[in-house]
Amino acid sequence: MTQQDKRALVVGLGIAGIATAIGLRRAGWEPVVVERSPERRTGGYFVGIFPDGKQALADLGATDNLHVRNPVDGKDWTVRRSGQARPGAGFLDRPGGPYAVVRGDIEDALWRTLEDLGGAEVRFGTRPVGIEQTPDTARVRLVQEPSGAESVEEFDLVVGADGVRSGVRKLAFGPDADYLDQWEAIICAFELDEQVPGLGPEDGSIDARSRRAAWVFGFADRTPTALLTYRTQDVDAQFTRPPAETLREVYAGMDHPSVTHVLDQLEKAPHFLFDSVNQVKMPSWRSGRVVLVGDAAWCLNLYSGMGSSMAMRGGADLGQALREHPEDLHAALAAWETGLRPAITGHQRRARLMQQLFVPSGPVAERVRSAVLVGLGAVGRLTNRKAAGDTKVPAAAGAGR
Repeated sequence: MTQQDKRALVVGLGIAGIATAIGLRRAGWEPVVVERSPERRTGGYFVGIFPDGKQALADLGATDNLHVRNPVDGKDWTVRRSGQARPGAGFLDRPGGPYAVVRGDIEDALWRTLEDLGGAEVRFGTRPVGIEQTPDTARVRLVQEPSGAESVEEFDLVVGADGVRSGVRKLAFGPDADYLDQWEAIICAFELDEQVPGLGPEDGSIDARSRRAAWVFGFADRTPTALLTYRTQDVDAQFTRPPAETLREVYAGMDHPSVTHVLDQLEKAPHFLFDSVNQVKMPSWRSGRVVLVGDAAWCLNLYSGMGSSMAMRGGADLGQALREHPEDLHAALAAWETGLRPAITGHQRRARLMQQLFVPSGPVAERVRSAVLVGLGAVGRLTNRKAAGDTKVPAAAGAGR
């Protein structure tokens, strides 16, 4: 059987899924993508793309399709306990010269790249409900919603790219409880319809207190996105009432416009992410002809800042491994995991430190965080200015602040 005869089922049409479909196409495979949602998503929350992600975009051939939204004239404002705001270091001042985008920008760039390669068969409203493996194939039972119609198809490879609570992982590896690492924290991310009063069009703001924080991320050519994140010892209780009601109680007493405006905007936001913070820890991301990619396999989580970058890296590297081992799928999957796991492990460990920058655990951490950000900001601005002189930024939105 040639590479061109091999079919792979990719479950999930997010960043990891589309990147994997591109990697498969470039390796000569035929990807079939199923997505349980009825259509492709657009928009989304703020995402920073770091060097790993930039390299993955290049390897996938998607760099020129990405629209970057780094602010040109914006500032980041740090809100003090007194309620006063001062210029401070923001997320984009971190070393590595990150690109500022929203999730939908990445998905759109990858989608157009996939279409340039001939596209893929995509079935919306479809999900797997059973996987049976033999030495030669993986038989997958698929259900189409809302009709409930079922079919059974055979694939040479099944890729679970369906997020932190992956259905493929449950079917092939076991229940969530075996792999989800609970961080006792909550995030809420969404697009703002209007900028925070008093901020410039491209400005961002950070109000980070002990155990709760509110971030606003500014862009060059669109309204900002918001991130509310807080620590809690009772995660389950956070989902017993409407998110807006829960968040107003959590953020009571934080009365700066950067917080009150965000809470007001949440109540009329058509879409938002409100979820617990987790990492996925697995001894292996592969089982026979089933492999997991992105959040389904390792979920670095939002605090790491590397989720999208490493999702693309996973898809790009999987395609490369299949090209290097065209006649031995299991050798390809083993090489892929061996090569990628050290980087994933490192990013998962560093995410704990990054959590303190996003939402400090207590008053001492709050003070240490402020000092660390000053240093990171100085280093980041220096290295990013140097990199901006040597690196092409896609889509002409500006390389930094």
